[in-house]
Formats: sequence, C-alpha cells, structure tokens
Amino acid sequence: MPENWLAGRNPIREALRSGRPLEKLIVARGDLSGAAREIVRMAREAGVVVQEVDRARLDAMYPSHQGMIAYASAAAYSSLEDMFAAAEAAGEAPFFVALDGVTDPHNLGAVIRSAVLFGAHGVIVPKRRSAGLSPACEKAAAGALAYARIARVTNLTQTIEALKERGIWVAAAAADGEAYSAGKLSGAICLVIGSEGEGVSRLVRQACDFTVSIPTTGVIDSLNASVAAGILMSAIYEGRAKR
Repeated sequence: MPENWLAGRNPIREALRSGRPLEKLIVARGDLSGAAREIVRMAREAGVVVQEVDRARLDAMYPSHQGMIAYASAAAYSSLEDMFAAAEAAGEAPFFVALDGVTDPHNLGAVIRSAVLFGAHGVIVPKRRSAGLSPACEKAAAGALAYARIARVTNLTQTIEALKERGIWVAAAAADGEAYSAGKLSGAICLVIGSEGEGVSRLVRQACDFTVSIPTTGVIDSLNASVAAGILMSAIYEGRAKR
C-alpha cells in the first residue's frame, strides 16, 4: 500500500481528529453504517473531497479497506487569507497563481517550485479536477512545499471574481492571447494556467480580466503547463521589480 494511503475506519478517523491534511476520502457506494457516516461527515467538515465508488474498486486497491481509503497530503493547505496576509507582511502587492484543470502532480509540483522561486504569495487549486499535494507533487516541488502556500477552493470562477473585488488583476494564459510583456504583468496580479490539452476553461477565462500568450515559433502548438507558468511568472517577477 502506498505510504500516503490510509485504509480502514480507525486510521482515517484518527487522522481527521488530529487535523492531518487529507486529499480525498474514497468510500464504498451504498448504505453506510453509523461509524462510516460519522467519518464522512468529519471529512466533509474538514474540506476533504469525498468520492463514492463501487466496492470492487476498493477491493482492487487494498482488500482490508473496511469500506474506505483516504489519501494523505504531503503538506497542509493554506487559505486565501493566509496568502493575502503573506503579501501584506512582505509589504508587497499580492501575486497569486491559479491552476485550472492541471491534474498532473508533477506539473503541480513544478509550478509550486517556480511560484516560490519568483516570489508568488500562493498557489490556488480547485478541490476537484486538480492534482493534490501527493508524494509525486512533493518530489517534483523539490523542497518548495516547505515554503509555499497552496489554497484549495470549491469554485475557481467565484474565487477569481472575489480576487477582482479585492483589486487583483487576473490574467489567463492562452495561446490566442496578447503576447506578454513584463510591463503589463505587474502590480497586484493572479496568473491563471490551464491544462495542456484544454487550456483555461471557458467560464474561468471569461472571468479573467485579460489573456496573455508566450511567443513561439509555432512548430509545436503548446508548452508544458509548468513551463508556461514558469516563463510567465518570471515576467511577472521582472515587471513587479521595475515598479
């Protein structure tokens, strides 16, 4: 069993009671006993994603599951308020990175590493359809999780609207966007990066203030999500340093 899995009711219950961060709780579909219902309630109250699956899937994952398996996080999550507080403590305009549909933990880890390197105050990820702070992410981040703030949000579009209300300009990376310039990518800003295959989703893109692109030869139609994020974060770092 992978080291970040917890199987059975007692280990999962104790993890929730102790405040250990969990990525997801998978439970067997069907009627849950009183003890199992209580654990599911605790998980939801803690903001853990709860997913129901056929019992056969749990059997294939780990036979002694007692109807549930949880994935533990490699690090604790922060909140948006933590990220704003970090910017205020540093005397800097907020600089955030939001990921839309980035499900590869290696990409998430690489983005987190770049975010720390270029001075972002936090990374925002949705609770669903997103990679989490798994051991693979931790490895790709190469130590950066110790310095990063990662906030999980229920609805990324609503979060973007809330950031705009607090004076944050939101820029989505898109192949058909305006070629980026460090001069435009400055001040209080949130950079939104989408998945390699789909890019930023329609609703999220519509919520953003503007789109930016990275000039290329066009021989290949897109960059790896974490590479694109790194290039644009570098431009933001440069633009903010000039102000």
